Amino acid sequence: MQGPSSRKLSNAIETSSSLVGVVCLAGLLVSLVPSLRLLGIVPRTLSGLVGIAFSPLLHANLAHLLANAAPLFVLLTLLFMDRHYRPGIALVCIWIVSGFGTWLIGRGGTVHLGASSIIYGLVTYLAAAGFLLRSWQSAFVALLVVLLYGGVMYGVLPQHGPVSWEGHLCGACAGLWVAWKNRR
Repeated sequence: MQGPSSRKLSNAIETSSSLVGVVCLAGLLVSLVPSLRLLGIVPRTLSGLVGIAFSPLLHANLAHLLANAAPLFVLLTLLFMDRHYRPGIALVCIWIVSGFGTWLIGRGGTVHLGASSIIYGLVTYLAAAGFLLRSWQSAFVALLVVLLYGGVMYGVLPQHGPVSWEGHLCGACAGLWVAWKNRR
């Protein structure tokens, strides 16, 4: 017989697996139909607004997809383990706010895609919520997240190349904003 905490973990793993599974299926579809990458965020264009919904599902290649899948799974599992995080609302808000922010400030003439904006949003959300929610469980999760993923934060700094630091920055800002809004 499962206790309440093992049921919560089991449900969180199941939900996270399903969501990462959708991302992986989308990645396989994009590898078969590469033109789907054009559904990413193209900053400050009307057609680029569609990317806010689709960008986290699209990846440049299999290596990009695999680099995002494991941290996304871990962070989603931590998010869905505690109802005080309001996980569904938090995830949707991080998704939309980070996407819109990338659409606003992203380098023009490029297509921004990948789940890393969500990953950065979840890292900052879980870290900030650890202090704002004032519970031992959320503080422990915050410490764990900072130890595991705190080093990725250098990715919010401007850099040249194909990495969307704008998406990382907007994801991190979205996570902080959502944690602040959820503090009650």
